Amino acid sequence: MRFVRPTYALTGVTVAAALVLGACGSSGGGSSSPGEAVPSAGGSVTYAIDTEPVCYNVHVSQQDITAEVQRNVVDSLLFFDADQKIHPWLATSWETSSDFRTFTFKLRDDVTFTDGTPFDANAVKANFDHIADPKTKSRYASTLIKTYTGTEVVDPHTVRISFSAPSAPFLQAASTPYLGFYSPKTLQENADKLCTEGPAQVGTGPFTVAEYTKGQSVKFVRNPNYRWAPDGAANKGAAYLDALTIRVLPEDSTRVGVLTSGQVDGARAIPPANVATVEANKELGTVRLQAAGGTYQIYLNVTREPLTDQRVRTAIQRGIDLGKDVQAVYFGQYQRAWGPLAPSTPSYDKSLENTWPFDQALSNRLLDEAGWTGRDAEGYRTKDGRRLAVVWPLMPAEYIKDQRQVLGQAIQADLKKIGIDLQRPTFDIGTFVTKGYAGEFDILDSSWARPEPDILRLFFNSTSSAATGGQNASFISDPQLDEWTNAGAATLDTKIRDDVYGKTQKRVIDLAASVPVYVPTTVVGVSRQLHGVTFDASSWPLFHGVWTDKK
Repeated sequence: MRFVRPTYALTGVTVAAALVLGACGSSGGGSSSPGEAVPSAGGSVTYAIDTEPVCYNVHVSQQDITAEVQRNVVDSLLFFDADQKIHPWLATSWETSSDFRTFTFKLRDDVTFTDGTPFDANAVKANFDHIADPKTKSRYASTLIKTYTGTEVVDPHTVRISFSAPSAPFLQAASTPYLGFYSPKTLQENADKLCTEGPAQVGTGPFTVAEYTKGQSVKFVRNPNYRWAPDGAANKGAAYLDALTIRVLPEDSTRVGVLTSGQVDGARAIPPANVATVEANKELGTVRLQAAGGTYQIYLNVTREPLTDQRVRTAIQRGIDLGKDVQAVYFGQYQRAWGPLAPSTPSYDKSLENTWPFDQALSNRLLDEAGWTGRDAEGYRTKDGRRLAVVWPLMPAEYIKDQRQVLGQAIQADLKKIGIDLQRPTFDIGTFVTKGYAGEFDILDSSWARPEPDILRLFFNSTSSAATGGQNASFISDPQLDEWTNAGAATLDTKIRDDVYGKTQKRVIDLAASVPVYVPTTVVGVSRQLHGVTFDASSWPLFHGVWTDKK
């Protein structure tokens, strides 16, 4: 079957495709309303983010922030817009085999990397082979092409990508920055530098990296030759901005302060407590983006005592007053989660809502049944002289977002009330990653932006092991979860997907493999001198079409 500009029969998302932050009462090239603003070239923009990528290589890093930042450098075969419709980008058309094991792409013939080398079929092969190579140590991109068997160069502008198992979600995956393209030359000469050295980041994107200061900022400058924006993009040519600087400002007060004082033109992750202040500023606008994908969850390692006992896991799940905690920490700006998928994700199971409320009495009863009936001097439960303790590690502060350490304190206090000692040691980032992927912690936490329910396979399929670059943080191996998530990966039929992914969501909760906490929501503050800020399906800002009144 042939797919040219196909439309997925999927549910909608919070952000409409045409969502644009424009100026109101702006000067210069703008006008009195967003719809009348006329793009003008020139000027520079500074945008603040709350966390820095551990690694800037999109083929290696699993972080959302890496993809958000590097979208300025790397393009993809396809583009998934905020309405979850897929469009041609570096590929002009594509064909998919009926079993979703083979994908043939026709490529544009006018694209070049910023080092002057052509984007062609050989470049596609070099990038996919690099992602799949175990030496790359990919933490996420490799899972998007888990059963990849190779890329065939049919001709200079045609590639055939093959998999050993049905891979229907590959079309959406091919639109993500994680499967974006670096110059084959930089892959050959600088692959070991892509994580840490800005100039090594050579893609086909609308910007190039000019400067990088670790822990502080990345400066991008316009790629003057860019003329291959995704189908449907408002700006067909080079970026309007001369330069874009992204500053890393982990401190909430600092980030809000530089935004409200006009030192930056935009900032992501406005803390809920500060939203009213930002919205009261006549020079600023805000937009709230509820991301599709995996909710922020606490993953319970089912292979480690005492979490091997489902009763203990369920006691933790039901012993946290999530409604109260999320409300208290996020001032009503974030929604409490009821399942592993965010509501804007296709195949979200709404029937899970309100089905597992806070129930401290149930938690106490389950722990009693599990034999944790003793109490030590501090009031924690004991069994055979051993305290009921679980370890949930913290990363260094600069890698923590959304005040999750504060939320963790509230959860810690809730679990203490039922006699569980939730320990929160801090590790350097290297130790955290090494021990976490080795399964040496009882609990890990994360959220994941991806408008595709196949995210459930990433987290709960037994083949998605941490040892092979997967993200199965609960280390669960359940035949039914494997069967359903594999079935979802073999089709784009909405009815089948809703069924198998709905069953998956329910079973994850029933097994207490995770505790969904809140729906990730980004509040972005933007100067009213800024125009044309749009967002993709993952709620990440796109700067290719942005222009500013400041010159």
